[in-house]
Amino acid sequence: MATKPTKKWKEISDILLKMKDDTLREIHKTVKNGAETAATGEPSGDIYDQASSERDRELGLILGDREREKLHSIDEALLRINEGEYGICEECEEEIPLGRLKAMPFARHCVKCKADLEKLQAQTKRFEEERAYREIPLGSEEEEA
Repeated sequence: MATKPTKKWKEISDILLKMKDDTLREIHKTVKNGAETAATGEPSGDIYDQASSERDRELGLILGDREREKLHSIDEALLRINEGEYGICEECEEEIPLGRLKAMPFARHCVKCKADLEKLQAQTKRFEEERAYREIPLGSEEEEA
């Protein structure tokens, strides 16, 4: 059963709840703007206006996804506070400094572990991109046939 946040994490909990409210408001605004844009039906303006409108709509969808991810991270942080697991790095199990938690209240890793994870992710991405490029045929087989 979840408990109330301890006094230690009350300030962080309040910050997370405000972030959650702001994020929900942004998602609602994005959805509302998207619905209004879609309701106009007929494309208006020249091809450049239409392309710009489509780009804006796609950007809104991308930002909406980011906002939903942020909302999920906030909910997880609130759950960790209630379960007494908040503020501990998931990698090294050391305490995450309070300054980092105030700046990024849904942080799951200390700065060192987060940097190590990002470095590993960058190396993995680079390796996958290099492998993908090697698999792309250069067209010489097609010319020989």
